[in-house]
Amino acid sequence: MAKSLEGEIAIVTGGARGIGAATAVALAEAGARVIVTARKQADAEKVAEQIEGGVALPCDVSDPIAIEWLVREVERRLSPPTILINNAGLIGPIGRLDSVDPLAFAANINATLTGAALMARAVLPGMLAKGRGTIVNLSSGAAHRPLEGWTAYCAAKAGLAMVTQMLALEYAASGIRVFGFAPGVVDTAMQSEIRASGINPVSQLERSSLADPALPAKAIARLCGPAGNPFAGKEIDIRDADLRAACGLPPIES
Repeated sequence: MAKSLEGEIAIVTGGARGIGAATAVALAEAGARVIVTARKQADAEKVAEQIEGGVALPCDVSDPIAIEWLVREVERRLSPPTILINNAGLIGPIGRLDSVDPLAFAANINATLTGAALMARAVLPGMLAKGRGTIVNLSSGAAHRPLEGWTAYCAAKAGLAMVTQMLALEYAASGIRVFGFAPGVVDTAMQSEIRASGINPVSQLERSSLADPALPAKAIARLCGPAGNPFAGKEIDIRDADLRAACGLPPIES
């Protein structure tokens, strides 16, 4: 991949595994300086050590104080971040609403929705000062259609889709590009949890049918460069033919 992101400072939340880890690698290959975050420093380090110039920092995105510390630390060590990948999130609790743990429900909303919004809030001042920035919120088909057993996840992703629209409304004129990106069904630890639940059709998918995390990671890295311009301010799905063409992904076979 060409070094289209040379000079960019990128934060990837939930970067220790799955799509987050693959995205950290893809961004670094495109020339960005990448900060890999995870709740545990050691987990973030395992990914950061694999990429040139990678930096590992701990961050629990459900903790507003941890978010503020993270962004200030990135600014102190490097420069205000110009790319934010809001990848961190939870799938659980899985189950019908009357059976789920209310604290687990609240934890999902805090991590998947509130944490992403507060991460954006924390990086915006630096982006606005530079006159540019890119925020990619990991979306899902669950943001737009209900799936049995996923009330917390569907609600959080639906809320995040509105956060994407609000960021575009309020900051596009100031040079901030924001995307809601649905990566499709990907072979991650979250999918293992979904299969174990046995609830709704997604849990019945064979692992062999799931996409490699490198595929959405490539698309995310391309969105962060000039190829993303036509899609700024939108909720987009990896199955979109125009997106796939712009990101260098093969067309989906009919």
